[in-house]
Amino acid sequence: MNTRAGKFVKQSEGFISFVPSELPPNPPINLDDEMQYLLSLADRKLGRLDGVVNIVPDPELFVSMYVLKEAVLSSQIEGTQASLMDVLADNNRAPTAKELLPAREVVRYIDALEYGLKRLDDLPLSLRLIREIHGILLADGRGSERNPGEFRSSQNWIGEAGCPLMEATFVPPTVPDMFTALNDLEAFLYDERFLPPLIKIALIHAQFETIHPFLDGNGRMGRLLITFWLCQQQILTQPLLYLSYYFKFHKLEYYDRLMAIRLKGDWEGWIKFFLKGISHVADESVKMSRAIFNLKKVISDKLNDRYPNNNNYQRLLTLLFSEPVISRVQITERLGVANETAGALLRGLEGMEVIYDMDPERERNKRYIFKDYIDILQTGTELADNN
Repeated sequence: MNTRAGKFVKQSEGFISFVPSELPPNPPINLDDEMQYLLSLADRKLGRLDGVVNIVPDPELFVSMYVLKEAVLSSQIEGTQASLMDVLADNNRAPTAKELLPAREVVRYIDALEYGLKRLDDLPLSLRLIREIHGILLADGRGSERNPGEFRSSQNWIGEAGCPLMEATFVPPTVPDMFTALNDLEAFLYDERFLPPLIKIALIHAQFETIHPFLDGNGRMGRLLITFWLCQQQILTQPLLYLSYYFKFHKLEYYDRLMAIRLKGDWEGWIKFFLKGISHVADESVKMSRAIFNLKKVISDKLNDRYPNNNNYQRLLTLLFSEPVISRVQITERLGVANETAGALLRGLEGMEVIYDMDPERERNKRYIFKDYIDILQTGTELADNN
């Protein structure tokens, strides 16, 4: 069966694999009225999102929390059992090895994102860079034994957990076809023929997922490519778009749209879904930034009224926006204050119901949570009750 996206080929071993066609699609993408509207809307909303960095309390801390949220959401799509709260809390206790693994996968996602963005200053998005980033993404945790940073040398497939190759839902290209497709994809990355950037990255992401060039981590790597592309093209100056939020809550449609490309050549349906996701998440990101800005202002004003001559409260408030789960030891280290002063600051903020004691049964090594802030951040990152 052939479509404009590629063809299914029966291999000598009996399984049927997919061989993707080169990008851009032929016939070209149909930029109908709906597509043009969705593209214009997504462009406009991304522009608004990129401007929010200028209104938040501390841009660097703000961006780091967006990165954390995207890392948690993207990892959850692949089955990682870690919420945003789990990752934040693990910074302040000694978790068991079993507990630590999910959070470690999220941290590796952040490491990979930060490394990739830094490398883009010197190296364009390329197969070489993709391999480097993948090596960091799977440095430990699940998949660390499956050749991180190396394109696969054996056949993989997609299906129910534990299903054999012959019962797979989808079989990506064989290894020789995979390398041909990867080289074609890299050529498309460098192709300077005009194509709207958001449509181009929609094509790139889908093609990468179809090629499935690694033994593990393809989904997370493919979603990282979206951030890298948007930043490389200077559509975003910071990694503010947590698109995995949309993919997580439309997971079935996400996978169905990707499969419809292979089965029907339906690039347009996928691109429209992708553009809707960008607009939705850009709106959510702007709302989140405004909520954070308002929270900081309200608490800061209250602190000025109650403690007008004690700047340590304002310093602690700023710290809480980067470490919303915190201990007395952290405060003494970060702010350079005495243990007694840290204790007084904690009691003051606890009395104002800015922070709450997470460990009321403990006498020592207590942790405190900046609940209102975490409530804003963790929307959509909670784990389902049945997970």
